[in-house]
Amino acid sequence: MMVTRISATGPAPASTAWSRYVTREAWPTWAPHIRRVRPEGEIRPGDRGVVLGPLVSLVPYTILERDDALRRWSWWVGVGPVGVRLDHGVDEGPEGTTAWADVHLPAPLVAIYRPLAGSALRRLVGG
Repeated sequence: MMVTRISATGPAPASTAWSRYVTREAWPTWAPHIRRVRPEGEIRPGDRGVVLGPLVSLVPYTILERDDALRRWSWWVGVGPVGVRLDHGVDEGPEGTTAWADVHLPAPLVAIYRPLAGSALRRLVGG
């Protein structure tokens, strides 16, 4: 298992990107591979739900952490030990807002996931 950071920088204010990140019903607007999320509302540590992904797949998730001051949050997507941990964050910088995801996956799976996640993050920080 390795940890790979996927990131994108864009013009959206950090507060806007953060709101998009932590509000579940916004996820399909910037991550088209997520078709729907249950429950709706802002994420909180301990929340459990399901993501309706591509190919009509329902995948359970658990929100692990959320830190509004640092604009960081983490979740576990999968069932028991079969799944992936994703750590997310939003950083302000001189070139714009950077959104990132640290993906805990074997290298071959990161190679498959990277283009999808990169595209979603670009939409997240877009204007």
